[in-house]
Amino acid sequence: MTILLIIVAILLPPLAVAVREQLGVQFWLNLVLTLIGWVPGVIHALYIVLRRKYEADTYAQPRRAERAA
Repeated sequence: MTILLIIVAILLPPLAVAVREQLGVQFWLNLVLTLIGWVPGVIHALYIVLRRKYEADTYAQPRRAERAA
């Protein structure tokens, strides 16, 4: 799913952000950035898509101290 969202973030940045964040502040910010210029919209969309992936992976892994207990 993340690979697909990365491709969508490059082609249609607001759509990728809408899938991750619904129609909140991040979507509207991305829409404005995309209207100003395609590159800022893509950078912001990739940030949103990859940030959520990183947070999900980080919090899903148990810490070393929790594994030892």
